[in-house]
Amino acid sequence: MLMNLFSSFDPSSNWNLSLNWMSSLICLIMAPSMFWLIPSRFNFLWIKITSTLHKEFKTLIGPSNGSTLIFVSLFSFILINNFMGLFPYIFTSTSHMVLTLGLALPLWLTFMLFGWINHTIHMFAHLVPQGTPPVLMPFMVCIETISNVIRPGTLAIRLSANMIAGHLLMTLLGNTGQSLSIMMINLLIIVQLLLLLLESAVAIIQSYVFAVLSTLYSSEVN
Repeated sequence: MLMNLFSSFDPSSNWNLSLNWMSSLICLIMAPSMFWLIPSRFNFLWIKITSTLHKEFKTLIGPSNGSTLIFVSLFSFILINNFMGLFPYIFTSTSHMVLTLGLALPLWLTFMLFGWINHTIHMFAHLVPQGTPPVLMPFMVCIETISNVIRPGTLAIRLSANMIAGHLLMTLLGNTGQSLSIMMINLLIIVQLLLLLLESAVAIIQSYVFAVLSTLYSSEVN
């Protein structure tokens, strides 16, 4: 029984076992099996997607700096978890700040430590944009510092808020079906299918945005 509208996102299970977060590990368990099976159309499609992402991330990072493996893996992990949340009775782990902030904060902290330790002058130069008047330099340092500090929060909130918004809208519309007529129920089913298609697009876009922004943040410290 739902105590409130947001109870559908609570990590709770039956039999006094918290098995919800296991949905995030299913993709990690099933993914290696692709390398042992005969290549299929899905394998070729996935290889094409990852190779395209590798080329794009390599362009953003630079030909001689870093590896794109972590960002392609990050995209794959978020994409699979976003899609799994669209299936009934499967816990949407990416709608929780525990997971999204747990992905964004270590990445940002690693980039900052690497940049300030190895490229200190370069990091100081980022605090004052080129062409800033001397009078505005103290204010620009404060603004750039604040915008840099809130980056992991914006990354985490962007992903979780987009996942929550679509699921809440589908839940609200689905709960009204009991009091509707047959004609309205048919219309509601069509709307829900369109929303499901929209959520599939959002799942792809948000995983791509998260990975690209992480790549851009890493390219700034080099």
